[in-house]
Amino acid sequence: MTDAEPVTAADLELMQDLAQRVTATRPDLVNSDASYGELAWNWGRGHACDGASRRRRMWFSGGELVAWGWVFLPRRVRRSDGSVKEITAAYLAYQVHPGHAGLVDEVIGWYDGTAAGFERTVLPNATDEFALRRWAAHGYRTDPASLGDTGSWTQLNERDLTDLETPVLPDGFRFRTADEAGPKAAVQAHLDAWGPSTYTAEGYQGVRRTAAYRGDLHILVEAPDGTMAASTIMWLDEANRTAEFEPVGTHRDYRRRGLARAMLLHGMHRARAAGATHMTVACLGAPGHPQARGLYYGVGFRQFTRDVPLIRAAAGGRRDRRRPG
Repeated sequence: MTDAEPVTAADLELMQDLAQRVTATRPDLVNSDASYGELAWNWGRGHACDGASRRRRMWFSGGELVAWGWVFLPRRVRRSDGSVKEITAAYLAYQVHPGHAGLVDEVIGWYDGTAAGFERTVLPNATDEFALRRWAAHGYRTDPASLGDTGSWTQLNERDLTDLETPVLPDGFRFRTADEAGPKAAVQAHLDAWGPSTYTAEGYQGVRRTAAYRGDLHILVEAPDGTMAASTIMWLDEANRTAEFEPVGTHRDYRRRGLARAMLLHGMHRARAAGATHMTVACLGAPGHPQARGLYYGVGFRQFTRDVPLIRAAAGGRRDRRRPG
């Protein structure tokens, strides 16, 4: 395998296997880009529209993957409302097994070479003190633009699956699965919650291609008029008996009705029935983004870890958004 190819489905499974091994021993070191579910979601939704702008490299020991880097290069993206966004900064997702921590220097060196000439951003885990020192040694600094009230750093939240409340929906609403509702409804539910978005029917097909996807764990809330008013996908890591919500969204016309809360509770009941004993969900952690954090805290989640936004400026000081679209 070379280091100039997009991530393949086979690569994804290796990366998820590493995520499972890190979760089993040092769950505090799993950042929001390298979790079992986030990897599947990011690969599936993005491979159709901008897979060619993503590059990866993998490091092995004894035939086992122990580190990887996944660069999102600058690109132009077209969104669901027809608008086009220019992304001029590079972004790196990565994971290094704690038993091979020294490889972080190789990951950084590869990133700097692959994205040379562009502003470069990365979000290492705040718990990973060794990695933070190495990023600093390579010239990366805390990004002040990401640390304000509306900053873009992410926190990971967790809870166990005991003592679950019974979900209650407003009259006329009902829970559905993606298997029941079908692909068209599943895609539209995401666009209604997150649009404008780069998500497409092809992106959803990519999500469904991942080995981790289960249509029975892709939950929607149907309104009385047939609109899919909320949706979420749960990613079940059977090896660690944990499940992850990603993404979670509610149609703009159906917010503040308790739909997301009921959907999360319903999802956790389903995850527990599927064998999970633990649940995670990520959200923006800055003070100016309280909505999702409040929702998750309201159903029993609490912050577990967070990431640290780092940046290395390009020549000329060009700047852009911190994370991939």
